[in-house]
Amino acid sequence: TGGHYPMQEGEVFNTRYQVLHKLGCGTFATVWLCQDMRRKKQVAVKVLKSREGFAESAQDEVAFLRCVSCMKKKDLAGENIVCLLDDFRMIGENGFHILLWRVLGPSVRCLMGNYTAQGLPLPFVKKSLQQVLAGLHFLHKCCRIIHADIKPENILLCARSKRLQRLLMATLHCDQGSGGRLKGAGGDLGNQLEESDLMSIEVKIADLGSACWTYKPFSKEIQTQPYRALEVLLGLDYGTPADIWSTACLAFEMATGECLFDPQPGKYFSRDDDHVARIIELLGRIPPQIVFSWNKSTKFFSRPGALLRLSRLFPRSLPGILADRHGWTPQEAAAFAAFLLPALHYAPERRASAAQSLRHAWIAA
Repeated sequence: TGGHYPMQEGEVFNTRYQVLHKLGCGTFATVWLCQDMRRKKQVAVKVLKSREGFAESAQDEVAFLRCVSCMKKKDLAGENIVCLLDDFRMIGENGFHILLWRVLGPSVRCLMGNYTAQGLPLPFVKKSLQQVLAGLHFLHKCCRIIHADIKPENILLCARSKRLQRLLMATLHCDQGSGGRLKGAGGDLGNQLEESDLMSIEVKIADLGSACWTYKPFSKEIQTQPYRALEVLLGLDYGTPADIWSTACLAFEMATGECLFDPQPGKYFSRDDDHVARIIELLGRIPPQIVFSWNKSTKFFSRPGALLRLSRLFPRSLPGILADRHGWTPQEAAAFAAFLLPALHYAPERRASAAQSLRHAWIAA
């Protein structure tokens, strides 16, 4: 009761979908590869936990996905978001919500596991970010939806060619929770993909399970920690700029193989304390008018610029990190930093939008 549905391979539900094998497991749901016996096609099936709160979340996610399906008829950018095929509810303890999608490939996280620590090829990073930002612009402006959990695990790969899609499908059992390497019939995915293949792969934004409407936030705490925007950390009312902060973190990680912010708790400070400190180290002192306009400021600061539990900070710069740790040329580092920094502006209202980021010279090059 309240847990995951005990799905078994070979099981048929709704008299139509036969379970083939598990694709993944998260906090709120399991995802399975199933055969649609009526249409003779494979589908990805998300089965949410049966707890009552998850039932409400499932209904919200269905509402977001239906909005996406409706609005994408007016805007092709909606193709950058996963498309809901069907949904229904099974009878059980509190019921189990079932959502179905066309099968895509593994996530960007899985793909990153097959490349060196220096990140993915930059042409692929730029192309993928164009699609992510176009998808976010569609969500923000057309659907009035905040995704609230942009990260590599929620960006899925897909291919138009059957050969490349089969190659991606062969790797779907990647353990995303452990960041494991993708194993296909012929070995590691990264070793099988030619650069032309990689550039043929498209990405789609997935998992609207944490999303909310721009005019009706559901929760004060959103986003996975390393991708959490400063305003969310400090308890401010957030909006679509929170997704842009996460996208900047995603861009850095795809390009370098390293988290932009990877906060860790210490003996005398929390993970949130460390996160705020790392942000200040990279982006500079938070202006007093911003610090003390926020609800939880006294949790982190004793006075403007002075953290309560961390006194020694080690300033660093984005171009310096890219050049020293990742071997980028000064010109490459400066151009990428110029793209990232407007998306990491402390004041959400001054942060670059998805449309502005798409027009930036670095990503358009």
